[in-house]
Amino acid sequence: MNARTTRHPHSTQASFAASRIAGRTASMRAVVAPVVQTFACAASIVSGARFSTRFAMTVVGIVASAILWFAPEAHAKYAIAQYGEPKYPKGFTHFDYVNPDAPRGGTLTLANPDRRTSFDKFNPFTLRGTSPPGVSGLMFETLGIGSADEPATVYGLLADDIAVAPDGASVTFHINRAAHFNNGDPVTAQDVKYSFDTLMSPQAAPGYKVMLADVKGVTVIDNRRVRFDFRRVSPDLPLLAASVPVFSPKWGVGADGKRKAFDAITFETPIASGPYLIESYEGGRRIAFHRDPNYWGNDLPVRRGTYNFERIVYKMYADDIVRLEGFKAGEFDATTEYRARSWVRSYVGKRFRDGELVKREFAHHNAAGMQGFILNTRRDKFRDVRVRRALDLALDFHWLNRQLFYNQYQRIYSYFTNSDLAARGMPGEAERKLLDPLRKSLDPAVFGPMVVQPTTAPPASLRENLRQARELLAQAGWTYRDGALRNAKGEPFVFEFLDDGGAMGPVASAYARNLAKLGITLNFRTSDFALYQKRLEAFDFDMISLRYPDSQIPGTELLDRFGSRSADVEGSDNVIGLKDPAVDTLLGELVRARTYDDLVAAARALDRVLMHGYYIVPHWFSSTHRMAYKQYLHFPDKLPLYFTAEGWLVSMWWDSRLERGRASASGTPPSTDRPQPVAPPAVASGVAR
Repeated sequence: MNARTTRHPHSTQASFAASRIAGRTASMRAVVAPVVQTFACAASIVSGARFSTRFAMTVVGIVASAILWFAPEAHAKYAIAQYGEPKYPKGFTHFDYVNPDAPRGGTLTLANPDRRTSFDKFNPFTLRGTSPPGVSGLMFETLGIGSADEPATVYGLLADDIAVAPDGASVTFHINRAAHFNNGDPVTAQDVKYSFDTLMSPQAAPGYKVMLADVKGVTVIDNRRVRFDFRRVSPDLPLLAASVPVFSPKWGVGADGKRKAFDAITFETPIASGPYLIESYEGGRRIAFHRDPNYWGNDLPVRRGTYNFERIVYKMYADDIVRLEGFKAGEFDATTEYRARSWVRSYVGKRFRDGELVKREFAHHNAAGMQGFILNTRRDKFRDVRVRRALDLALDFHWLNRQLFYNQYQRIYSYFTNSDLAARGMPGEAERKLLDPLRKSLDPAVFGPMVVQPTTAPPASLRENLRQARELLAQAGWTYRDGALRNAKGEPFVFEFLDDGGAMGPVASAYARNLAKLGITLNFRTSDFALYQKRLEAFDFDMISLRYPDSQIPGTELLDRFGSRSADVEGSDNVIGLKDPAVDTLLGELVRARTYDDLVAAARALDRVLMHGYYIVPHWFSSTHRMAYKQYLHFPDKLPLYFTAEGWLVSMWWDSRLERGRASASGTPPSTDRPQPVAPPAVASGVAR
């Protein structure tokens, strides 16, 4: 089933590599993350994605001789890692998970990879409106990008050297002399500063300002060197700085020489440095990109074997069923399926039997993170933790998994599910060291066993879970009378579940039946994506289904997601409305972590506090991507570890018919050493979205 992913401030793609490390837009790491790691390994998946509704980093670098402006002497590197050393040595030629000799050419046609059904602008960095899939990941680049087989590491993209000051208070990037925008202008340090200043202005999505709050300023040292100074020292800040997307100051300048306000830039063609240009678009329903014949970065180690299609086309479908039938009819080339039922029952037929279409699942190592029903604690009825826990008890995951999901999923159990960062059992010594100073403000249960999600597997039962829920509701002042659960004022317990496409309907119906046994009325309401997005930006909802982006190494994006300062900022990632000083303190410990062990301790302590707050009714997850595609599409022998399906497809696959043509021209047979796709038994794919 589909759940939304937190949104990106620029309503566009959460990059494939980015999904490993960052989260949403409200946080720049998430907001820019898509922009950075989008390039790291992969094009992207719009942040309005079927994961999410808009919203997801890394860095590289620079540096140079003696750093000016009285900055401490820094040491230049081709790459930097938040913990340890980069996997790939200086002078590496390509990432292990790409095919450096992949043929280039052909057209890849895709459907909208998320819930967006149309677009009304090209600008992915402003809050209003919806940008098309592809723009962020295919057109914009960052100073550095991450790799898809290691977390929290950045290699140079626009920058060819990175220098982190010995005291960690700044990072300097040296811009690659070959880098230029699609209008031919070289990328300069002044362009980096302009981009940063613009994204920090009120004209850009607010997530950037929140995410980049720890950047004190950006200084142009000379035409090729730019320095980011930090308000505090944290090992993830240099990576964050590298994730700032860079664009030309000439974007939005008219023929009369006047520049439009940044938030007024809509269909003006982006002037950026990425590998693709916009070829054409049709009424917000279709957009085509073609490779820039003058793209500057073709021979970079981080670009070899990537973005192999000459053209990439996105067609926008308003209905999931129509989209699926369109794929089976050959209207586009590949798709990712997020619904277990459709995967098992709908991807069948003659074209699959004949091998013309391939159905396959690909294992990944992405942290599953958190997905679930988000409760808006700005609403009075959800402010009591006993009420929120009661709502958790009413969800019968085992019934859903058996009846709707073909037993393909596992229950989400943590905000860091499927990773080392998930809390388990009793708090360890390192966790207690962080929690003890906060004891007076924490629920005593936080110091006991980790929350375990309710089960209805025998000998447990839904009846017993609902009995516990009824007791909790009574303690919170909600009792059953006059045919409904009511508070002391006699007001019935009624709330709305807002969904943008209706895909969660079967789940909502089952959940509503259980809630009705408690006297609670759940009204399921669907809307189009545009209205849904507006209501989320304004926090105008009771409950929504949301998925936070995968993150192997969480960081600053969590400040925007759970920090008190963002709770009242419209468009931020704090959709829960969380304002908790204890959470703020633990977030600070997490982003300041200097070692991986420190990060684990802070994340697990934070996980305990959040899970005991019952702000989300957790959903389900799996560790494979379900993909169906035309048989001539090929992918590298070695899969990345951390990736999104759409990002991997766009950035690393190729059209094998070009190989055959190349082999025929040379008189040699095409290579057959790569494993050919085999459709495995139907099982669930990536985290249910």
